[in-house]
Amino acid sequence: MPIPGTPSRAELVEHLVATRIAGEVATPRENNLSHYRKLANGDRHYWLGLELGERWTDEQDVLAVMAERVGVNDDPEHRYGQDTIDPELTVDGLERMAGRLRKAAEGRQRVLLATGHPGGLLDVHRATAAALRDAGCDIVVIPDGLTTEEGYVMQFADVAVLEHGATLWHTHSGAPMKTILTALEREGRTLPDLVVADHGWAGAAGQYGVDSVGYADCNDPALFLAEAEGTVQVTVPLDDHVTSPRHYDPMTAYLLTEAGLL
Repeated sequence: MPIPGTPSRAELVEHLVATRIAGEVATPRENNLSHYRKLANGDRHYWLGLELGERWTDEQDVLAVMAERVGVNDDPEHRYGQDTIDPELTVDGLERMAGRLRKAAEGRQRVLLATGHPGGLLDVHRATAAALRDAGCDIVVIPDGLTTEEGYVMQFADVAVLEHGATLWHTHSGAPMKTILTALEREGRTLPDLVVADHGWAGAAGQYGVDSVGYADCNDPALFLAEAEGTVQVTVPLDDHVTSPRHYDPMTAYLLTEAGLL
């Protein structure tokens, strides 16, 4: 489907709140705090392909970063009920990401796009890939026959995904991205100049040393910690699976317009 007209910043903020991409989001506070705690306790499922070492073992430190970079409630005593993503921070993140996309387009760089949340974000990445290709970028084609313990690493509409049981798979794992990057090196191919992704796909790329920008929900703190440390260049806060993937179209249009790609 075509992307609708580009909203102004104020219109986009209003849209993000109305569709619950930001504002009062569906993810409950108790889920957020549970994920922050598990990350701090060393559960690698929540590290999203990153190596956090012993740097984030206090869940209150994680909460402080999430309050600053996402806009969740900063009160550690707020344990249940509603939590939030600040839509202004979402748009700030989109504008920072647009700057990196503009650099990629100007340099006609090699770009790899991937998603661990195909039910929500596949078309955001597809549209970004198409715009970058039109601008002269080389969209990386991944090697054939790649697998992880979870399934097959495939590419649809220029976006790398995990496929399992004839279904595109929701995954937090960094293994698919690491599998792609190591396969590219094994074949003697140049690594991407930029990865545009989410979940472990973005985290693993940054950990590998590739420029990485991505999207993350308020219950996925690892990418925001990585941005704070400089391992990931940009992390855009949003609810990554709202009721319709079409709700992301105005956001995508704003991103690509800011990048000079639309």
